[in-house]
Amino acid sequence: MTLVRFLDSDGHMSAEVEVPAGEPVLKAAQNAGQPLEGTCEGQMACSTCHVLVMSVDGEAPAPPSEEEEDMLDFAYGATRQSRLSCQLMATEQLREIVLRMPGGSVDMSR
Repeated sequence: MTLVRFLDSDGHMSAEVEVPAGEPVLKAAQNAGQPLEGTCEGQMACSTCHVLVMSVDGEAPAPPSEEEEDMLDFAYGATRQSRLSCQLMATEQLREIVLRMPGGSVDMSR
């Protein structure tokens, strides 16, 4: 299990969930009511699940693929810490990850 802590765009804790190994962080975020649309349902065809990785405890996630980096070019407020949460997988080696919602994110599914 990976402990995922979600921060809002102001840096305040908004949720904390345990995610089973092999599950994408996006699914856990949506189940925890986080403002991540995931419009493309994890197919890397949008950037509506953009998050900022603030810290990692344990083995860091694999670096973003070229396709993910291309999609992040469309993300609002992208930085070097930006990732698509649909591409971040919980693993047994990733004990904890802290993710912050970027400023200006809008969840149109609400």
